[in-house]
Amino acid sequence: MLKAHFARLDSWPGPRTETREEGQWKASWLQVLDLLEYELGRLDATDIVIQIEDPEGIKGIRNDGSYRMVTQYHFPDKPGVVLTFESPKGSISMPCDRYFDWKNNLRAIGLALKALRAVDRYGVTRGNEQYKGWARLEAPSPEPDREGAIETIASILNAPRDAVAQNPAAFVKEARIRYHPDGVTDEQTKKYRHEMTVLIEKAERVLCPKPPKPAHA
Repeated sequence: MLKAHFARLDSWPGPRTETREEGQWKASWLQVLDLLEYELGRLDATDIVIQIEDPEGIKGIRNDGSYRMVTQYHFPDKPGVVLTFESPKGSISMPCDRYFDWKNNLRAIGLALKALRAVDRYGVTRGNEQYKGWARLEAPSPEPDREGAIETIASILNAPRDAVAQNPAAFVKEARIRYHPDGVTDEQTKKYRHEMTVLIEKAERVLCPKPPKPAHA
């Protein structure tokens, strides 16, 4: 079983694919996961995170970061997927939005990992050069606007957007409690909860701004 955390992708990293295609493969969801599990296992990958931007795909993300396929529908305008992980090859981030269906993009990433591993097998490189183009670059994510903050909290809690908009403080408090990292012993889960807490805090600053401190006389 693939040990990965699934999360919502809020913004696409870099330029979009201008002309998308239908998937070339007919693979089941389990076959996609099996491919990723095998290739990531060969890389000794850890801290595996799969980010999805498709609104229907996001619905399958459970509160603990695991995934349950809930629908076969997809949004062809938002098919992007980003796979990130740590490995002896370095910190890797692989985005793909070439195909209309996000599941096909995830499979494409798995096939790309297979192709990169083949370069090692044939001894063409000696210093993991083929992975350097996928080196993960840490960049601060932008602050959301009000609609983005509502969407973040609603997605995290699987709650109605209208309800979050009417009482944001209550839902922000619930999200904070649910994803509080204290008491968690598993390092991967703790890291995931910390990342979720950062998103919640950004949404809270927009939805529940603190009043300015009074100026001293």
